[in-house]
Amino acid sequence: MYLSSLCRTTVYAAALLLTCTTSRAQSATELMRSGDVYDVNFKAADALRYYLPAEKLEPANVALLVRIARQYRHLMSDAGTGAEKLKIGAVALDYGKRAAKLGPNDSDAQISPAITYGRMLPYQGNKEQVAATPLIKAAADRAIALNPRNDVAWHVLGRWHQVLANVGTLKHLLGGLIYGKLPTTTNEEAVRCFERAIAINPRRPRHFIELGRTFAHMGKTAEARKYITKGLTMPDMEKDDAEVKALGREELGKIP
Repeated sequence: MYLSSLCRTTVYAAALLLTCTTSRAQSATELMRSGDVYDVNFKAADALRYYLPAEKLEPANVALLVRIARQYRHLMSDAGTGAEKLKIGAVALDYGKRAAKLGPNDSDAQISPAITYGRMLPYQGNKEQVAATPLIKAAADRAIALNPRNDVAWHVLGRWHQVLANVGTLKHLLGGLIYGKLPTTTNEEAVRCFERAIAINPRRPRHFIELGRTFAHMGKTAEARKYITKGLTMPDMEKDDAEVKALGREELGKIP
């Protein structure tokens, strides 16, 4: 699913031969630019052919580490089984954590681990889910404090409120008795976050779909239908927008 050690070694050697006449910083910059062409088209394996050699040149490049984490999340989406998704997600998480540690004042770096935690949650057990919950919230809060116009961070925070507001009573009980107390929140808080994300960036369909799904949880069917339908008509902007839209269509089917 991702590059083998032998393949990576070959890519590194080729990249270094092509850029041997430039300085270290220039080499990494050029490699990143080449990788960016594939990044915007969600071609993760191709992007990594450039990003991974660039990492060898600049292992503390925060923007690069954020990019690499994103590629592994893309590969995670393509993985066939939950076990494979978790394995690839762990790699993405490692890069995201490195970026966050090296970039304490970088909003995108701070939110990167939270995005990966969120992608991994559906495939984890209760213990891991409960342990990740406060980490997601803390990362989103840091990212927003650094950049209040980071719509992705607002979306992650909205999902955090949405999921916890609608978690089952039994899971809350299990969380309290076995894994530590789960925080409580409301759908209204989720609505506030998604509305903020839309105000900042109205081009992301997921903002509208998740706002609609939150309204559905609240029994506000007219609002739910309005926002989910809006999101479904918008072009995809991210690798897993198709999955988000599938959830939206499923939610629409439940609305009376």
